[in-house]
Amino acid sequence: MTTVEQHIEGFKILGQYLREIEAGSSEYTPLFDCIQKAYDCNGWFTQENCLKALRAWGEVLRAEALQKWTSQYNFGATAPKNIGLILAGNIPLVGFHDVLCVLLCGQNATIKLSTSDPLLIPFLYQKLKEISPLFENRLHFTQDRLENFDAVIATGSNNAARYFEHYFAKVPHIIRKNRNGIAVLSGEESKEELAGLAQDIVQYYGLGCRSISKVYLPEGYDLNNIFGALYPHADLMDSAKYRNNYDYNKAVYLMSEFDLLDNGFMLLREHDSFGSPVACLHYSYYKDLPSLEKELVEKSEEIQCVSSHLALPKSVPLGKAQQPALWEYADGVDPITFLLEL
Repeated sequence: MTTVEQHIEGFKILGQYLREIEAGSSEYTPLFDCIQKAYDCNGWFTQENCLKALRAWGEVLRAEALQKWTSQYNFGATAPKNIGLILAGNIPLVGFHDVLCVLLCGQNATIKLSTSDPLLIPFLYQKLKEISPLFENRLHFTQDRLENFDAVIATGSNNAARYFEHYFAKVPHIIRKNRNGIAVLSGEESKEELAGLAQDIVQYYGLGCRSISKVYLPEGYDLNNIFGALYPHADLMDSAKYRNNYDYNKAVYLMSEFDLLDNGFMLLREHDSFGSPVACLHYSYYKDLPSLEKELVEKSEEIQCVSSHLALPKSVPLGKAQQPALWEYADGVDPITFLLEL
């Protein structure tokens, strides 16, 4: 068995562990303890959201998907490099894909974890070490400034990215900035597709870079269709953090005399911006698809994915925005090729 095959086998076993998560099982007590600590650290990381992220990783770490992902690359034996990783923490395990890429390519990493997600990735790394000694001493976690790295993959806000571009200018790097998920509706969506759109909007409280924060609608579209699809998620208001954001943003909008629609837990505002605050959804109307496609191409650097049943660049089926395949890379930049070419 080659080293790459051993890595894949380890990932498969981890995937099975994540698919079989069972509350109350002694095998999973340490995981649930970690989830509780993650929530204590970050109130957005509810048990529901952490389990959703963990199980999603369980689904993609299957033999067929891993084989399809890795078969397109030529993994040669090279001296391992040390990769600096600066990970985001907006949703649980959002940086885990970069970790898998580093391990798969036979590299080592020094990882600066987000203060918003400092526990889940180290836990999964410990599981990998228990699965195979191949993973021992491959990852090192730090809260200090990164040092002694051969290349960097860093994710942050647009302001942080400008700093990263300057600080890491002399080494090979991938720098990721803010992007948003958007949706494009034709007006012919089924109830099931609209329910999928609602899931894309509310999952992880809308905090993901693939979360839908803006919807493009054909002229004359009845917004009650969206409100109806969102209604089953009214329990978002059970979260104090979400409710506080909803109350604050509603107050700001009303004091600013902005036109908005309100269903009691989500604010809809007609606005050009892709990015919208928590508990808010922006929307715009379009006249024709060719003009809209041109606009989206011009703004492609701001877009992570497009949730739609229409054939558009970066489009994914409605309801699948938060379920990228292993080979659907953030910002469209392939980290495996980057790491193999070092």
